[in-house]
Amino acid sequence: MSARVSSKSFGSMSVRVPPAVAGQRIGLMGGSFNPPHRAHVAISEAALKRLELDEIWWLVSPGNPLKSHSDLAPLDERLAECRALAVHPRIKVTGFEAELRNVSTVVTLAFLRRRYPDVHFVWIMGGDNLAGFHRWADWRRIASLMPFLVADRPQWRLKALAAPAARALAKYRVPDSQVPALALQTPPAWAYLTLRLSPESSSEIRAAGRLGSPKSSLGKKA
Repeated sequence: MSARVSSKSFGSMSVRVPPAVAGQRIGLMGGSFNPPHRAHVAISEAALKRLELDEIWWLVSPGNPLKSHSDLAPLDERLAECRALAVHPRIKVTGFEAELRNVSTVVTLAFLRRRYPDVHFVWIMGGDNLAGFHRWADWRRIASLMPFLVADRPQWRLKALAAPAARALAKYRVPDSQVPALALQTPPAWAYLTLRLSPESSSEIRAAGRLGSPKSSLGKKA
């Protein structure tokens, strides 16, 4: 998938993003959220605390270019599910990538850096994402745009830390003692966050059936 986006939409103030002010520390967690589940909430709450963030934005994607869209729920449905689950007042749910007509992370992050040059952003991904990060469009540019946090996922730690991107960026990994200030680090800079692991995954929830399934996280306390 091309990382190109029209210059008009890239700079347009009409693209609806959450408000932010200079100096804030904001985590960005992108994904299909198809559907969202308690692990998304757990990662968000851990990142808010450990990185001393002001907010986390869930960037609900129109669709992941590396995945099949055959079972992708409509964006409006996924946004509604996210808002029902993410009740924490400092988690903001947005689908503005659809307004950018973009599904490329590098474009999204470059857009936010341009819109809010004085905000300290941190990109947040799971260990499973780090394992395949080297296949993302312009992944080295992503690492240069802002610091990123890798949240541990069940059975992924060894694969993630041995993956090509992790090895290539190993010298930029910050020690645990510096994790609270990760948002203030000059990129490339990243950290691997160990946290209480949740076994839930979107693919397993879809396999069990969407809403109403016993494995669905909607309606449960996060």
